[in-house]
Amino acid sequence: MNQVRPWLYIGKYRETTDVSLLTTHSINAMLQFAERVEQPNITSLYLPIDDGVPLKTHYLRQGVDFIIESHSKNANILVACGAGISRSSSFAIAALKEIEDIPLFDAFTEVKRKHPQTMPHLYLWRSLCDYYGEQTRYHAVLSWKGREQ
Repeated sequence: MNQVRPWLYIGKYRETTDVSLLTTHSINAMLQFAERVEQPNITSLYLPIDDGVPLKTHYLRQGVDFIIESHSKNANILVACGAGISRSSSFAIAALKEIEDIPLFDAFTEVKRKHPQTMPHLYLWRSLCDYYGEQTRYHAVLSWKGREQ
């Protein structure tokens, strides 16, 4: 589990099942994509999103709205998918874009700096670009190595 912001974490499925880890980070909201996991005193949303396919707009909106609403309630949020690489990172990127009002690629670089495993799948990246009307080439995501592009 990596902390992207004081209130935002990205993790793997197995971390959603680790009560002591969740307690240590004061997680009180989880957005999940691998499998539904319910924990006491943690608000959860599970969305059946597969990696490697275009993201359905209603799922993107529902997931980002969950993060925004949880953030507005001062919750610490864990966004988790199977490996913590693509789906969870994509939603964290979208959330930062909306909450901090920054361009999509800047949100990607912020997430990547704090969670080096970040690598949205091509179709998820294209879905984000299409939804937000920003056309940053996927090559920029693939070739980013911690420097400004």
